[in-house]
Amino acid sequence: MLRIGVASFSHETCTFCPKPTTVEDFEAGGVEYGKEVLEQSRGIPNYINGFILASKEEEDVDLVGLLAARKSRGGSSGSWLTTECFDKYSKGIATELKKKSPVDGVLLALHGAMAAKGYIKPEAEVVRRCREVVGPDVPIMVTLDLHANEDHELTDAADGVFILKTYPHVDSEEIGYTAAKCLIKTLRGELKPVMSIKKPGIITPSVYQGTGEYPAKEIMERAKKWETDEPDCICVSVAFGFAYADVPDVGATVIAVTDDNKQLADRIVNDVSDYIWNLREPFAGKKLPKTKEGVKEAITFAKEDKTPVIIADHSDRMGDSTWILKELMDQGADNFCVATISDEKAIKTIQQDAALGEQIAFKVGGRTGKYAGEPVEITGKVTYLDECQYMLSGPMGHGDTRKLGYTAVLSFGKNNHVILTPTLHQVLDDAIFPVVNLSLDDLDIVAIKSRVHFRAFYNDYAGSIVVIDAPGLGPADVSQHTYKNIPKNLYPLVKS
Repeated sequence: MLRIGVASFSHETCTFCPKPTTVEDFEAGGVEYGKEVLEQSRGIPNYINGFILASKEEEDVDLVGLLAARKSRGGSSGSWLTTECFDKYSKGIATELKKKSPVDGVLLALHGAMAAKGYIKPEAEVVRRCREVVGPDVPIMVTLDLHANEDHELTDAADGVFILKTYPHVDSEEIGYTAAKCLIKTLRGELKPVMSIKKPGIITPSVYQGTGEYPAKEIMERAKKWETDEPDCICVSVAFGFAYADVPDVGATVIAVTDDNKQLADRIVNDVSDYIWNLREPFAGKKLPKTKEGVKEAITFAKEDKTPVIIADHSDRMGDSTWILKELMDQGADNFCVATISDEKAIKTIQQDAALGEQIAFKVGGRTGKYAGEPVEITGKVTYLDECQYMLSGPMGHGDTRKLGYTAVLSFGKNNHVILTPTLHQVLDDAIFPVVNLSLDDLDIVAIKSRVHFRAFYNDYAGSIVVIDAPGLGPADVSQHTYKNIPKNLYPLVKS
């Protein structure tokens, strides 16, 4: 039997957020060990289920679960991982690998945009710690998110790197399958993977990276064409990068994996990198409506029965921004829901001082500083107050369970609602609404905290969509941030 170790350590780190990401945050989300790593992924469209599907096609492959730390409380609302946190799980993977050794190969489902105190290149460090256990001859394959910030240190440490091609991310299972197949064929001597990597020198906000739109769509098509046209080409990956991490390897990255053909890999990364550079202006220079203008547009669409109107607040990285809620109220909108606002303090106060169905006057949101806006006072009824758990029904994770903790709904005015969650929460489909006693069909406007992921479901469901560039820690204009650690020549921060 071929024994393959499987582990995951994943976090998208917005280093401009105020709260560090700790061991407690990962433990609250749930860390898996041993068989749980595989069991908690089975049947859900993610990287590890892709590993599982690839192994099922073989009679002599045994996947060995190690450790999975991939559900940090609050997600990307957490800033730098503490050194203790990074060490616990990166060393934990290496420790579990040593316990389960010998193994013939290793599959690591990472993210690529992790930022950790004391470690300049955290994902590369995870691979290096595994390498210390298994030695130089055991192949290690890595999967990454499309928002990865990486450079040669990762490709130097790993034998193959495979990155999502879609945003919204609907191909994680496919990428996991590709990585696992490459590993299995490598172990059998059928492939000899080699890699090349290049960074085109562009930093783009997440909201412009949707692969269903120009020019992100064309960039991915360019990468796929190489895979189709060249028999020796195993995979061409383009990470668009995560602009809200102040780290040295921020920005777009192109990685090519070929079958023992380094010259081809070099040609591919040069071609795709040059292609991205030539598209730098449309890729990094779009304009979006600001709050007042965007809300006005949404209300107009609602009056024209282009409902539900989905407002995407793409820049709120902490989850408690009130800019759009306040503007909806100021402009007299009806039949709207803000889903969601992060306010654990408000939820605890409601638990202590209010009852279901009770009329209250209460301030919500605006807890984390100037980017979140001011708390907004709402006079209305508590129409939901309970532990909230639901299962995703859309393509972003069909069958995956979301456990939000204690959640409250305040209802006010003419069918207006605010869903309060303890941490940042992205609404990706319609599954949360019936759980909190709301009907999406009865709402004209729904404001959610999401950049692009929501489009996997709402592009077909919504009557209209308005993406608003409200103030926040994830602005469309990345020059609003003060960077200290990034390269000095990135477009559009430096025009060239």
